[in-house]
Amino acid sequence: MKLILVATFLAVAAAAPSSYNPEYKAPSYPEPSYPTPSYPAPSYSTPAYPAPAYPAPAYPAPAYPAPAYNKDNKYVDITITSQSDERNLDGSSQWSYAQSDYTTREESQVQKKMQGVTYDSYGKESYGEVLGNTNKGSSYWVSPEGEKFTLTWAADEAGFQPKGDHLPVAPVHEYELPVAPVHEYELPVAPVHIPFNGKGYKIY
Repeated sequence: MKLILVATFLAVAAAAPSSYNPEYKAPSYPEPSYPTPSYPAPSYSTPAYPAPAYPAPAYPAPAYPAPAYNKDNKYVDITITSQSDERNLDGSSQWSYAQSDYTTREESQVQKKMQGVTYDSYGKESYGEVLGNTNKGSSYWVSPEGEKFTLTWAADEAGFQPKGDHLPVAPVHEYELPVAPVHEYELPVAPVHIPFNGKGYKIY
């Protein structure tokens, strides 16, 4: 009898539809809150670099070929390669030029107060302060034989003063000044005249 009840109960349980459907809900956790990290400002020391030492550049001396001349000893076509000319309101000026045959020249002048002779409107001469030009410059050229020349000069109240290895040098004379002869003699004595009165008697 008990077996029949158990079997019946199991059959009813198997035939009954299952209505239990458990629902799973995901757990809800609060979002964590972290404090903003605080970092100290980095401190860097300024790097010290030793000053670089550069050797002075060495430039080779320029080698200029000797200018070419034709068989008739005439210059080939010479052109101006550079030139300048500057004039200033104060009366000073400077100019220069260079040629294709390596000839160069430069010159400058300034006005300077100096002592000199002046003339007024009536032609009367006087000596005093005047305004004059002083000049200085240099020039370089090559002769047809290939010899190089350099000339420098200055012109002022001391006159024209050129300098150059090709200029002649005045000889230096070393001598003693002549000595005037010494004459030793006695001065003549003037004669003494004794007057007479015409009768043979001396007049005292």
